[in-house]
Amino acid sequence: MAKTFLLEIVTPEKRFYSGDVEIVIAKTLSGEEGFMAGHIWAFKLLATGELCFREAGGKEYRLAAISGGFIDVSEGVLVYSDSAEWPGEIDVERAEEARLREQEWLEQHKEKPEKISHELAAEIDIHKQAVKRAINRKKVAAGENRQRH
Repeated sequence: MAKTFLLEIVTPEKRFYSGDVEIVIAKTLSGEEGFMAGHIWAFKLLATGELCFREAGGKEYRLAAISGGFIDVSEGVLVYSDSAEWPGEIDVERAEEARLREQEWLEQHKEKPEKISHELAAEIDIHKQAVKRAINRKKVAAGENRQRH
């Protein structure tokens, strides 16, 4: 039997998941990374993307859509994220509406880079991140990201 460790996924609203797992795969800012029992200590920023893991004794991977945050790997793995959703909880229609709304805002605020103030640049980044979250939610809900696992 594979070695296991405790995985906890926490959002500002709740403890999203807590249980023993064999492996966690997360999208960090430097790319997709896997963590197993005995992994060296790590503390990394997470990108918006999927988080997948295999529970102790399980054969299938569980998948969740997360919106950034960070992962703390020590004796166990602790994930803090702005949001986390199971595929079945995602309202795909709402995600698409959000994507369209955010892309429309971005189209309306196109400016030459030299004309963009720091405030507008920050606001543009917020809207770009919202587009990424909406696209990620749709992919996770549709199972498009599951092919690798």
